[in-house]
Amino acid sequence: MDDLEKRALEYHSVGAPGKVSVVPTKPCSSAEDLALAYTPGVAKPVLRIAENSEDAYRYTSKGNLVAVISNGTAILGLGDRGALASKPVMEGKGVLFKRFADIDVFDIEIDEKDPQKIVDIVAAIAPTFGGINLEDIKGPECFYIERELIKRCPIPVFHDDQHGTAIIATAGLMNAAEITGRRLQDMKVVVNGAGAAGISCARMFAAAGVRKENIIMLDSRGVIFKGREGLTAEKAEFAVDTPLRTLAEAVRDADVFMGLSVKGCLKPEMLRSMAHDPIVFAMANPDPEITPEEAYAAREDVIMATGRSDYPNQINNVLGFPFIFRGALDVRASRITENMKMAAAKALAALAKESVPEEVRKAYGGEDFSFGRRYIVPKPFDPRVIEYEAVAVAKAACEDGVAAKPIEDWDAYRESLKARMARYW
Repeated sequence: MDDLEKRALEYHSVGAPGKVSVVPTKPCSSAEDLALAYTPGVAKPVLRIAENSEDAYRYTSKGNLVAVISNGTAILGLGDRGALASKPVMEGKGVLFKRFADIDVFDIEIDEKDPQKIVDIVAAIAPTFGGINLEDIKGPECFYIERELIKRCPIPVFHDDQHGTAIIATAGLMNAAEITGRRLQDMKVVVNGAGAAGISCARMFAAAGVRKENIIMLDSRGVIFKGREGLTAEKAEFAVDTPLRTLAEAVRDADVFMGLSVKGCLKPEMLRSMAHDPIVFAMANPDPEITPEEAYAAREDVIMATGRSDYPNQINNVLGFPFIFRGALDVRASRITENMKMAAAKALAALAKESVPEEVRKAYGGEDFSFGRRYIVPKPFDPRVIEYEAVAVAKAACEDGVAAKPIEDWDAYRESLKARMARYW
């Protein structure tokens, strides 16, 4: 047992097993409290909600409660390990929701692989929640599940493996393009990995300005080209007319490598064949497609990002989902729109250009950060992320007409977020 395994298992097992618990928000220390919390007092809000379903937001925790749901078919980089094995990850998501956005979570592990049955199960329990976060569900089923749940549920549904990675990566791409003097519409982008995250990243890069014909996508069989047999609808969306067939061919003269694939697949010689100031997002976990050490040895001009916290430029989903749901819940959004996702990406890109406060440096061992090649996205422990991102998402929801409870005073909302999160900092 290595040191990380030992510490991780102790972290999850010492004291109360696991990472989350349910804590009551009202007193229950007397007979009177009991009569209000349960029978007979509880009948009063029951009748109010029966008459007007909107009262559930007033008398229950629904408005600040998110379901984190998985069937365990694509757990981190570990593959299909079953629903129960996904529970530590789903509890971990609950910790992050609470710590970074003060959102409560029930983690729900569904022992089912049939996508239609999953849709039916989740739709049936949706009234409990203010939002649904899908996690670690393999593609292509995940696309169908999310799409159908969005149709059936009047609350935000968000598959984080798709959109979370895409939002943070898009923020990083915008800033990397600025640093290297590029325009998004002129960039040649290679996306290695055509799963949920790869498809979503490619879609969001295109929405941000990258020309679709300049995106070369690869899966385990190589380049996805027009006429290739056996493509899913999602992969066919990015099939291009090209003679390129291998990763080595695709990355030659490319501006960007976006890796959502496997350890070590981007060789140093491939990196050396890329355009000047190459932008490399090597997101395979726990071991990236190329390590920063290898990348910097091959190209001094590379802008390098990974999914790991021990390297610069961590493309970390925790910069996305807590704050996106915070903004969506606060305006009672019926769904999360493309405009809301792009607003989140732009907010993160803007924050990375601001001076970093002392508390952020302290959280990272005194390290100094300033906008540049090794700092293209903010750090998760920057307390300003919530006011930048949640506000941007909430505004976009209002603009898109999906907010049932629009905010009128944005300065007051921003201050309320600061006050809400003060105890965590």
